[in-house]
Amino acid sequence: MKLISWNVNGLRAAVGKGFLDFFASADADVLALQETKLQAGQIDFAPQGYGCFWHHAEKKGYSGTAVFTRFKPLRVSYGMDMGERFEGEGRVITLDMGEFYFVTVYTPNSRRELERLSYRCEWEDAFRAYVKSLDADKPVVICGDLNVAHREIDLKNPKSNRGNAGFTDEEREKMTLLLDSGFCDTFRTLHPDVTDAYTWWSYMGRAREKNVGWRIDYFLVSVRLMPRVRYAGIMPEVMGSDHCPVVLELD
Repeated sequence: MKLISWNVNGLRAAVGKGFLDFFASADADVLALQETKLQAGQIDFAPQGYGCFWHHAEKKGYSGTAVFTRFKPLRVSYGMDMGERFEGEGRVITLDMGEFYFVTVYTPNSRRELERLSYRCEWEDAFRAYVKSLDADKPVVICGDLNVAHREIDLKNPKSNRGNAGFTDEEREKMTLLLDSGFCDTFRTLHPDVTDAYTWWSYMGRAREKNVGWRIDYFLVSVRLMPRVRYAGIMPEVMGSDHCPVVLELD
């Protein structure tokens, strides 16, 4: 089973930059998107052979997630059922795939000056509780833009970015707590010492050309699912967004 996750930073814009060709060539069994920036009916994309599930934010042109799957899920849910405070931004879709739950997530950004850090930390606690409740029933695959570089190896310039959004002590600790609650970072588990492996680059300063990036897009799996992971990789050659896709292959 081939799973792909990609923050497209606006699906309509990505379609104009080759997304349809990528979708066709990727041949994914499940493809999840974050930051679709769509409202219902704003795009006509229903690939043949795939079930399509959309979760739009209430605010226009903001956030949003989507999942396209060749396998018919037993059930699909939207959001976390953790109170209205954490809903309305289209950040979470969960598919019950029978043997496991598949969750795509777009974690809130703490923003400049960390104006949303407090909310982000509350959201992280709610998300962790949510996926732990799923994991108590059956294994979970989590994918998406988690908006944090967990370790210094996960970004090019850790010293100068210490305390910036995406690399605060608080955000990194929330990621540690999530992993410690029963999940594996598949890429780092398989490639513990690989450097210069990033999934997001600023549009400024030719950052992508220079590979001055951050690894903030992940596939996490329940610890007991890790033996089924055949491959976990990054696709930096795929353009069309300031993020690149990440991929997971399961037996």
